[in-house]
Amino acid sequence: MKKSDVLSMCCKSEMLPWVKFFLIGYVCLFVVGLIFYGSIAFSVVFGFMILLFVARYATYLETKRANVMRRQFSDLLYSLSASVATGRQLPTAILEAKENLGELYHADSPMMIELRQMSTRFTENREHEERILSDFADRSNVDEIRNFVDVYLTCRITGGDLQQAITNTSHILMEKMAIEREIKVMISQKKFEGKLISIMPVLVIVSLNLTSPGYLDNLYQTLQGRVVMTLALFGIYASYALTEKITNIEA
Repeated sequence: MKKSDVLSMCCKSEMLPWVKFFLIGYVCLFVVGLIFYGSIAFSVVFGFMILLFVARYATYLETKRANVMRRQFSDLLYSLSASVATGRQLPTAILEAKENLGELYHADSPMMIELRQMSTRFTENREHEERILSDFADRSNVDEIRNFVDVYLTCRITGGDLQQAITNTSHILMEKMAIEREIKVMISQKKFEGKLISIMPVLVIVSLNLTSPGYLDNLYQTLQGRVVMTLALFGIYASYALTEKITNIEA
């Protein structure tokens, strides 16, 4: 695969989530504006408030990518360990890992993109492996990958047992992932309950508008009513954000 194809695939994989974010976010905020203010014109403008959530979504994507990289990195370690055990150097082991993991993951998965980039730099650019691995650790934003690179570089300098270092890193990573899964299972129900409580006021307003037309006219047609609706909307968002913050526990 050519380097231009890799870059094109990477750009497409990065742009698609943002396109979905803006489209779905705008539609959702448009509907929310219509429910709370009863004005199509205002809802059209209200939908553009999705721009206020760009930074938060960027953080979400970064965290999601880091989690995916962490899971896929464990498989990479197994492949590297097997290759190093047969006497291969790490650059050769990475080239073999690219082929092995290509059977497990999609071509545009984060780890496969990284492996293709590293393989290109190894084979075509002939860059030094220390620089390539350091760049990989910096881009990944994953502590386990940074730690592994540090251990590898230390082994290169001191002549340590690289195979044992890879094996120990694999065990530590798998144990940490197991703990994270247990924590997520424990708090998943609370997260669901928090989301359900947050959406209940919206469902109540929708049901009142459907079953009792005109019952909420004062909230839509008067200044005091719009202020009340704005405060209610802010309260719903604040409760949701607080629930997410409380249940966002890292291992």
